[in-house]
Amino acid sequence: ELAESLAKFRPKELCIVGKTETENIGIDKVIKNVITNPTIRFLLLAGQDPKGHRSGKTLLAVSESGVDERMRVIGSPGRRPVLRNVSRDEVETFRKQVQVVDLVGCEDLERITAKIRELSQSPVFLCGCEECGHEITSTSVAAVTVIQAEAPAKVEMDKAGYFVIIPQ
Repeated sequence: ELAESLAKFRPKELCIVGKTETENIGIDKVIKNVITNPTIRFLLLAGQDPKGHRSGKTLLAVSESGVDERMRVIGSPGRRPVLRNVSRDEVETFRKQVQVVDLVGCEDLERITAKIRELSQSPVFLCGCEECGHEITSTSVAAVTVIQAEAPAKVEMDKAGYFVIIPQ
């Protein structure tokens, strides 16, 4: 409900709003979406962190420590924090481009909006440091194959979990 309320409120400084439930596919999607818009410099984490998955804390860990050689998020408290749908270059571009701001647990719309406005007034150093002023070199996002959905011939439930898609 927080993401929906924030989207309806529409502070002019807000670029994107959404939620992620998982510490893997959800974060893959956040990284891909954010790096395709190089004007996004801050990612504010708010709301409750999904228990077990800990996607908010995993995003903080990506920002702080990155991924290991197996694409596992270093320092993540999530169950399966392995990023399979992004490249190491995309993760590094995200880490250089975006400052992740921790308001995990906060659901106060006024406090979140005030923080968004405060961040929008902050000076931005394109390389992440305050000394050199160099621009970030962009990384192209891997092409996504478009497929036409069909009714499945057979449905086999995944024992590890499931997801729900709710079109709006």
